[in-house]
Amino acid sequence: MPTYNIAVLDGDGIGPEVIAEAIKVLDVVAEKFGHTFQYTYAPVGAVAIDKTGEPLPEETLSLCRRSDALLFGAIGHPRFDNDPTAKVRPEQGLLKLRKELGLFANLRPVASYDELADLSPLRPERMKGVDMLIVRELTGGIYFGEKGRKDDGNTAYDTCTYTRMEIDRIVRMGFAEARARRGRLTLVDKANVMESSRLWREVTRELAAENDDVELNFMFVDNAAMQLILNPAQFDVIVTSNMFGDILSDASSVLAGSLGLLPSSSVGSTVGMFEPIHGSWPEGAGQDRANPVAAVLSAAMMLDHLELREEGAAIRSAVNAVLGQGVGTEDLRPATRVGTREFGDRIAAAL
Repeated sequence: MPTYNIAVLDGDGIGPEVIAEAIKVLDVVAEKFGHTFQYTYAPVGAVAIDKTGEPLPEETLSLCRRSDALLFGAIGHPRFDNDPTAKVRPEQGLLKLRKELGLFANLRPVASYDELADLSPLRPERMKGVDMLIVRELTGGIYFGEKGRKDDGNTAYDTCTYTRMEIDRIVRMGFAEARARRGRLTLVDKANVMESSRLWREVTRELAAENDDVELNFMFVDNAAMQLILNPAQFDVIVTSNMFGDILSDASSVLAGSLGLLPSSSVGSTVGMFEPIHGSWPEGAGQDRANPVAAVLSAAMMLDHLELREEGAAIRSAVNAVLGQGVGTEDLRPATRVGTREFGDRIAAAL
């Protein structure tokens, strides 16, 4: 069996705690299936700024480039959030990491758990059958476009720019993911107002001719936000731009009832990055309160990416088994409340 070199960027706040539980589960996978995972840790975010003055040190980036996969914790700290004059911010490290590694696609699965139906803000009947994947373009659009101030600082601008190539590669991925699931793809845009969205729609229509086995439909982003509440089960795969995907994926994340349940992957032309979608929650750091499930399921997505699909499925089964026992951290309002470490222990034991 090969050795897999995993770069571990556990980051800020609760990141190190939840990633420790993901690695605990990966160690069981290694023993059970005869693999070797070699972990190398490196700083990113606020902890990296404290150590080096940079949110993404060159040594960290170099490690990521020569690794097979990247397991990421969380990033951010209130002292930067509350300082609008800060020139260096933790999140700059994450944006640079995506850009430098060519991670142009963020994949966020959202599924319902029958055992946790009472946690969702939606009625149980609206959550029945919810199982979607949001494919978000990650390195273009308004977040990376030209931005600045003029008129003595009284006018600010952020430019949304997309090339045909950037749209083509993410939409192709959307079609491929839909084909592997239930065969339905929804392009979310704002083509009635934005020229960049009209290019998205143009490219997607062209690619539809090559993917006629996938059902394609279009939806404006404001309607998509409404439909995520009214009828989330209608969606299979959503593909969309950077900003729209950022907003919709965060909105959809509450459907399952807790941010602590949802994993994600960022993939592209080089090493893949796998991370829970929740933030760094510095107020809860070091208190054994954080839900590790999203980090554990991110590790399962990492195994899928490494073509270790049986192993990834085994992790998901173990998580489902523990949740089915009514066990969980405080955010899940479980029958049996446990801390971060015991939750990880129980998943590892189920595996």
